[in-house]
Amino acid sequence: MINNSSLAKWDRLNSKQLDNQFQNNIIKGLNCSPFEARAILDSVHKVYSDFFDLSPTLSPGQIQFVVTAVENGPSKSLKDAVMVNVILTLDAGNEDIEVKKENGVVGLRQHRLQRICQEALAQGGVLTIEDIANRIFNCGERTLVRDIKALKQQGIVLPLRSTIKDMGRTLSHRVLIVEKWLQGMEYLHIAKSTNHSPSAVSNYVRRFKQVVTLATENYDVHSIAFMAHISRPLAEEYIKLWHHAEIIQPRRDELLETLKK
Repeated sequence: MINNSSLAKWDRLNSKQLDNQFQNNIIKGLNCSPFEARAILDSVHKVYSDFFDLSPTLSPGQIQFVVTAVENGPSKSLKDAVMVNVILTLDAGNEDIEVKKENGVVGLRQHRLQRICQEALAQGGVLTIEDIANRIFNCGERTLVRDIKALKQQGIVLPLRSTIKDMGRTLSHRVLIVEKWLQGMEYLHIAKSTNHSPSAVSNYVRRFKQVVTLATENYDVHSIAFMAHISRPLAEEYIKLWHHAEIIQPRRDELLETLKK
Protein backbone atom coordinates (compact mmCIF):
# COMPACT_ATOMS: atom_id res chain seq x y z
CA MET A 1 0.00 0.00 0.00
CA ILE A 2 1.38 3.41 -0.98
CA ASN A 3 1.76 5.91 1.84
CA ASN A 4 0.48 9.14 0.30
CA SER A 5 1.64 11.27 3.21
CA SER A 6 5.17 9.89 2.78
CA LEU A 7 5.10 10.66 -0.95
CA ALA A 8 3.90 14.18 -0.19
CA LYS A 9 6.85 14.61 2.19
CA TRP A 10 9.37 13.77 -0.56
CA ASP A 11 7.59 16.17 -2.93
CA ARG A 12 7.82 18.96 -0.34
CA LEU A 13 11.51 18.30 0.18
CA ASN A 14 12.17 18.30 -3.55
CA SER A 15 10.30 21.57 -4.02
CA LYS A 16 12.77 23.32 -1.71
CA GLN A 17 15.77 22.64 -3.95
CA LEU A 18 17.33 25.38 -6.09
CA ASP A 19 16.86 23.36 -9.28
CA ASN A 20 13.11 23.40 -8.75
CA GLN A 21 13.12 27.14 -8.07
CA PHE A 22 15.11 27.74 -11.26
CA GLN A 23 12.71 25.64 -13.33
CA ASN A 24 9.66 27.38 -11.83
CA ASN A 25 11.16 30.79 -12.68
CA ILE A 26 11.81 29.68 -16.25
CA ILE A 27 8.27 28.27 -16.61
CA LYS A 28 6.65 31.45 -15.26
CA GLY A 29 9.03 34.01 -16.76
CA LEU A 30 9.43 32.55 -20.25
CA ASN A 31 6.14 30.67 -20.46
CA CYS A 32 8.02 27.39 -21.02
CA SER A 33 6.75 23.89 -20.52
CA PRO A 34 8.25 21.83 -17.66
CA PHE A 35 10.12 19.76 -20.27
CA GLU A 36 11.66 22.88 -21.82
CA ALA A 37 12.59 24.27 -18.39
CA ARG A 38 14.33 21.02 -17.49
CA ALA A 39 16.24 21.06 -20.79
CA ILE A 40 17.44 24.61 -20.08
CA LEU A 41 18.53 23.58 -16.56
CA ASP A 42 20.42 20.57 -17.93
CA SER A 43 22.25 22.84 -20.38
CA VAL A 44 23.25 25.20 -17.58
CA HIS A 45 24.66 22.29 -15.54
CA LYS A 46 26.49 20.88 -18.56
CA VAL A 47 28.18 24.16 -19.51
CA TYR A 48 28.97 25.61 -16.10
CA SER A 49 29.28 22.64 -13.70
CA ASP A 50 33.09 22.52 -13.97
CA PHE A 51 33.32 26.09 -12.71
CA PHE A 52 30.68 26.30 -9.99
CA ASP A 53 33.07 25.02 -7.32
CA LEU A 54 35.61 27.79 -8.00
CA SER A 55 33.37 30.22 -6.15
CA PRO A 56 34.49 30.93 -2.56
CA THR A 57 30.88 31.30 -1.40
CA LEU A 58 28.99 28.52 0.31
CA SER A 59 26.31 26.61 -1.53
CA PRO A 60 23.00 25.82 0.20
CA GLY A 61 23.52 22.99 2.69
CA GLN A 62 27.22 23.70 3.23
CA ILE A 63 29.15 24.98 6.25
CA GLN A 64 32.66 26.23 6.94
CA PHE A 65 34.49 24.24 9.59
CA VAL A 66 37.95 24.43 11.16
CA VAL A 67 39.77 21.09 11.36
CA THR A 68 43.30 19.85 11.99
CA ALA A 69 45.53 19.69 8.91
CA VAL A 70 46.63 16.36 7.44
CA GLU A 71 50.27 17.36 7.83
CA ASN A 72 50.07 17.28 11.64
CA GLY A 73 50.11 13.52 12.01
CA PRO A 74 48.36 11.60 14.79
CA SER A 75 51.03 12.17 17.43
CA LYS A 76 50.85 15.98 17.54
CA SER A 77 48.57 17.44 20.22
CA LEU A 78 45.60 19.45 19.04
CA LYS A 79 46.79 22.62 20.82
CA ASP A 80 49.98 22.56 18.73
CA ALA A 81 48.40 21.40 15.48
CA VAL A 82 48.09 23.44 12.30
CA MET A 83 44.43 24.04 11.52
CA VAL A 84 42.70 24.57 8.18
CA ASN A 85 39.32 25.94 7.16
CA VAL A 86 37.24 23.52 5.06
CA ILE A 87 33.80 23.54 3.44
CA LEU A 88 31.58 20.57 4.26
CA THR A 89 28.31 19.57 2.63
CA LEU A 90 25.75 18.61 5.26
CA ASP A 91 22.79 18.51 2.88
CA ALA A 92 23.32 17.70 -0.82
CA GLY A 93 19.68 18.21 -1.76
CA ASN A 94 18.15 15.63 -4.09
CA GLU A 95 21.13 13.30 -3.74
CA ASP A 96 20.51 12.95 0.00
CA ILE A 97 16.77 12.64 -0.45
CA GLU A 98 17.25 9.69 -2.78
CA VAL A 99 19.72 8.04 -0.41
CA LYS A 100 17.26 8.33 2.47
CA LYS A 101 14.41 6.93 0.38
CA GLU A 102 16.54 3.91 -0.55
CA ASN A 103 18.52 3.28 2.65
CA GLY A 104 16.76 5.07 5.50
CA VAL A 105 18.15 7.31 8.23
CA VAL A 106 21.18 5.12 8.99
CA GLY A 107 22.11 4.86 5.31
CA LEU A 108 21.85 8.63 4.90
CA ARG A 109 24.02 9.28 7.97
CA GLN A 110 26.70 6.91 6.70
CA HIS A 111 26.52 8.50 3.24
CA ARG A 112 26.99 11.97 4.73
CA LEU A 113 29.75 10.70 7.00
CA GLN A 114 31.73 9.46 3.99
CA ARG A 115 31.14 12.70 2.12
CA ILE A 116 32.29 15.15 4.78
CA CYS A 117 35.37 13.05 5.61
CA GLN A 118 36.38 12.98 1.95
CA GLU A 119 35.65 16.69 1.52
CA ALA A 120 37.82 17.57 4.53
CA LEU A 121 40.67 15.42 3.23
CA ALA A 122 40.45 16.92 -0.28
CA GLN A 123 40.97 20.35 1.31
CA GLY A 124 43.94 19.26 3.40
CA GLY A 125 42.17 18.49 6.69
CA VAL A 126 40.94 15.55 8.74
CA LEU A 127 37.90 15.30 11.00
CA THR A 128 37.67 13.55 14.36
CA ILE A 129 34.85 11.45 15.76
CA GLU A 130 34.40 14.08 18.48
CA ASP A 131 34.01 16.84 15.87
CA ILE A 132 31.41 14.96 13.88
CA ALA A 133 29.40 13.66 16.82
CA ASN A 134 29.30 16.80 18.97
CA ARG A 135 29.57 19.66 16.50
CA ILE A 136 28.22 18.47 13.14
CA PHE A 137 25.79 15.55 13.39
CA ASN A 138 24.79 16.05 17.05
CA CYS A 139 24.68 12.33 17.69
CA GLY A 140 26.42 9.92 20.06
CA GLU A 141 30.03 8.95 19.46
CA ARG A 142 29.06 5.28 19.81
CA THR A 143 26.65 5.73 16.91
CA LEU A 144 29.50 6.93 14.72
CA VAL A 145 31.76 4.11 15.88
CA ARG A 146 29.10 1.63 14.72
CA ASP A 147 28.81 3.44 11.39
CA ILE A 148 32.59 3.41 10.91
CA LYS A 149 32.71 -0.32 11.71
CA ALA A 150 29.89 -1.04 9.26
CA LEU A 151 31.61 0.91 6.50
CA LYS A 152 34.92 -0.80 7.20
CA GLN A 153 33.21 -4.16 6.72
CA GLN A 154 32.29 -2.92 3.24
CA GLY A 155 35.94 -2.11 2.55
CA ILE A 156 35.53 1.64 3.12
CA VAL A 157 38.13 3.22 5.44
CA LEU A 158 37.18 6.77 6.40
CA PRO A 159 39.99 9.36 6.43
CA LEU A 160 39.62 10.40 10.08
CA ARG A 161 42.42 11.74 12.27
CA SER A 162 42.41 8.44 14.13
CA THR A 163 43.07 6.57 10.87
CA ILE A 164 45.59 9.02 9.44
CA LYS A 165 47.99 6.16 8.79
CA ASP A 166 45.66 5.25 5.93
CA MET A 167 45.87 8.70 4.30
CA GLY A 168 48.28 7.54 1.60
CA ARG A 169 45.96 4.67 0.69
CA THR A 170 42.96 6.98 0.57
CA LEU A 171 44.76 9.52 -1.59
CA SER A 172 45.89 6.89 -4.08
CA HIS A 173 42.32 5.56 -4.19
CA ARG A 174 41.10 8.94 -5.43
CA VAL A 175 43.78 8.99 -8.10
CA LEU A 176 42.86 5.44 -9.07
CA ILE A 177 39.24 6.51 -9.57
CA VAL A 178 40.25 9.33 -11.93
CA GLU A 179 42.63 6.98 -13.74
CA LYS A 180 39.77 4.55 -14.38
CA TRP A 181 37.77 7.43 -15.86
CA LEU A 182 40.68 8.42 -18.11
CA GLN A 183 40.81 4.82 -19.36
CA GLY A 184 37.17 4.98 -20.42
CA MET A 185 35.11 3.62 -17.51
CA GLU A 186 31.79 5.37 -16.80
CA TYR A 187 30.83 6.85 -13.43
CA LEU A 188 28.41 4.08 -12.45
CA HIS A 189 30.90 1.28 -13.15
CA ILE A 190 33.68 3.12 -11.32
CA ALA A 191 31.39 3.68 -8.33
CA LYS A 192 30.50 -0.01 -8.10
CA SER A 193 34.10 -1.18 -8.44
CA THR A 194 35.46 1.24 -5.81
CA ASN A 195 32.59 1.37 -3.27
CA HIS A 196 31.95 5.06 -3.94
CA SER A 197 28.79 6.89 -4.97
CA PRO A 198 28.48 8.11 -8.58
CA SER A 199 28.31 11.69 -7.27
CA ALA A 200 31.64 11.21 -5.45
CA VAL A 201 33.23 9.87 -8.64
CA SER A 202 31.83 12.83 -10.58
CA ASN A 203 33.28 15.20 -7.99
CA TYR A 204 36.77 13.65 -8.24
CA VAL A 205 36.72 13.95 -12.03
CA ARG A 206 35.51 17.54 -11.83
CA ARG A 207 38.36 18.45 -9.47
CA PHE A 208 40.82 16.73 -11.77
CA LYS A 209 39.57 18.80 -14.72
CA GLN A 210 40.00 21.97 -12.68
CA VAL A 211 43.58 21.01 -11.80
CA VAL A 212 44.42 20.30 -15.46
CA THR A 213 42.88 23.61 -16.54
CA LEU A 214 44.84 25.61 -13.96
CA ALA A 215 48.06 23.71 -14.66
CA THR A 216 47.87 24.57 -18.37
CA GLU A 217 47.55 28.21 -17.33
CA ASN A 218 50.93 27.81 -15.56
CA TYR A 219 49.67 28.29 -12.02
CA ASP A 220 51.93 26.89 -9.32
CA VAL A 221 50.83 23.84 -7.33
CA HIS A 222 50.00 25.85 -4.19
CA SER A 223 47.68 28.16 -6.16
CA ILE A 224 46.09 25.23 -7.98
CA ALA A 225 45.32 23.47 -4.70
CA PHE A 226 43.84 26.66 -3.23
CA MET A 227 41.61 27.46 -6.22
CA ALA A 228 40.47 23.86 -6.72
CA HIS A 229 39.73 23.44 -2.99
CA ILE A 230 41.96 20.36 -2.62
CA SER A 231 45.14 19.51 -0.73
CA ARG A 232 48.52 20.20 -2.30
CA PRO A 233 49.52 16.48 -2.34
CA LEU A 234 46.34 15.63 -4.23
CA ALA A 235 46.94 18.45 -6.72
CA GLU A 236 50.47 17.10 -7.30
CA GLU A 237 49.12 13.57 -7.84
CA TYR A 238 46.53 14.83 -10.34
CA ILE A 239 49.18 16.72 -12.30
CA LYS A 240 51.39 13.61 -12.44
CA LEU A 241 48.39 11.59 -13.59
CA TRP A 242 47.63 14.08 -16.35
CA HIS A 243 51.20 13.90 -17.67
CA HIS A 244 51.78 10.14 -17.39
CA ALA A 245 48.44 8.29 -17.51
CA GLU A 246 47.20 6.39 -20.54
CA ILE A 247 44.22 8.44 -21.72
CA ILE A 248 41.79 7.25 -24.37
CA GLN A 249 40.97 9.72 -27.14
CA PRO A 250 37.36 10.51 -26.07
CA ARG A 251 38.63 11.51 -22.61
CA ARG A 252 41.38 13.63 -24.18
CA ASP A 253 38.74 15.34 -26.29
CA GLU A 254 36.63 16.00 -23.19
CA LEU A 255 39.62 17.51 -21.37
CA LEU A 256 40.43 19.68 -24.38
CA GLU A 257 36.82 20.88 -24.46
CA THR A 258 37.10 21.83 -20.80
CA LEU A 259 40.30 23.76 -21.52
CA LYS A 260 38.57 25.69 -24.31
CA LYS A 261 35.84 26.77 -21.89
